[in-house]
Amino acid sequence: MASTCPNCGRRLRWYEFKAECKECGVSIPNFNWEARLEEDAEKAAERSLAFHKTMNMFTYSIWGTKLRIVRIIMSFIPAIGYILPWYKITSDAQSIGIDLFGISTDGKTLLDLFKSFFGNMGLYFTNMGYEGKSGVLTYTMLAVFFMVLSLLFMVIAFFMILFTNKHPKSKLMVIFDALGIASCILSSIMFTIGMKGTGAETAVNFGDIPLYNISGGVMWGYFVALLLLVVALVFNFLVMRAPAKSHEQLEEERLARKAEKEAKEEQKRIEREKAQEEAEKKAKEEQERIVAEAKAKLAARKEKENKKK
Repeated sequence: MASTCPNCGRRLRWYEFKAECKECGVSIPNFNWEARLEEDAEKAAERSLAFHKTMNMFTYSIWGTKLRIVRIIMSFIPAIGYILPWYKITSDAQSIGIDLFGISTDGKTLLDLFKSFFGNMGLYFTNMGYEGKSGVLTYTMLAVFFMVLSLLFMVIAFFMILFTNKHPKSKLMVIFDALGIASCILSSIMFTIGMKGTGAETAVNFGDIPLYNISGGVMWGYFVALLLLVVALVFNFLVMRAPAKSHEQLEEERLARKAEKEAKEEQKRIEREKAQEEAEKKAKEEQERIVAEAKAKLAARKEKENKKK
C-alpha cells in the first residue's frame, strides 16, 4: 500500500488494509489505472530497448567480426602456456619443475611447491632471511609470484572483453595484456638472477624440499607462454584500432535481418498457398475427369443395352 493517498494526499497508516481512502473514498489500487498502465508500458519498452542494446553490444564485442572472433580465441589460448614448464631447478638432492604436471622433471612440481609454501610460509620467510633475501629461494619465489601475477592479468584481460561490451574500442584489454607480458618478463628475470647466484656450495631448503649444488634454467614452456601473450596483445590492439559499430548501427542491421527473415517467411507462405491451390485445382480436375469417364461409360452401357432390345 502507498504511504499516501494518490488522490487527496492523506497519509496512510500501516494498519489500514482497506482499498478505499477514508478521506476521499477513492479506490487506491484502481486510481488513475490507465495512466499507470501507460507508464508501465513505457518502462517495459525502455527495458526491452536496453536489453536489445546490451545483447547487441555483447554479441558484437565477442563475435561481431572475424577479427573479434579470432581475438576472443587468442585471448583465452595463452592459459595453455601456464601449464607448460617455465623453469627447472636441479640439484644433487631433488629437482623442482615450475610447471603443473611435471613435464620437465620427475621431481617436485609447481603444485608441490605451492603445497610446501602454503603449508609452512614461516619456514620459507625464515630461509629467505638466512640468505639475506637475495638468494635463489627468494628470487625463485619472486619468479613464481610474477608468473601467477601474469596469469591473473591474462584472465582479467579476457573477462574485460565481456565486461566492456558497451565500449568496443576499450583499451583495458591491451593494458592488462601488457601488464601480463611485463610480469612474465619480470618472472624470467627474477629466476635468472637467482640461478646466477648459485654454485657448488649453494644449499637451501624450499620449505621441506632440500636442495644443494643447485643449477637450473628457463624452459621452452616459458617462451610459448610469452609468445601467446604477445599474440593476444596484438589482436586486442588490432580490435582497439579497428572501426567499431554503434548500437544504432547494430540495431538497424538487426531490424534489417528481421525484416528480411519475415519477407522470406511471407514469400514461403505465399508459395505454400499457391502450391496448395494448384494441388486442390488438380484434384478437382482429376475428380471431374473421373466423374466424366464414369458418366461416359454408363451412357455407353445404356446405349448398348438399348440396341440389344
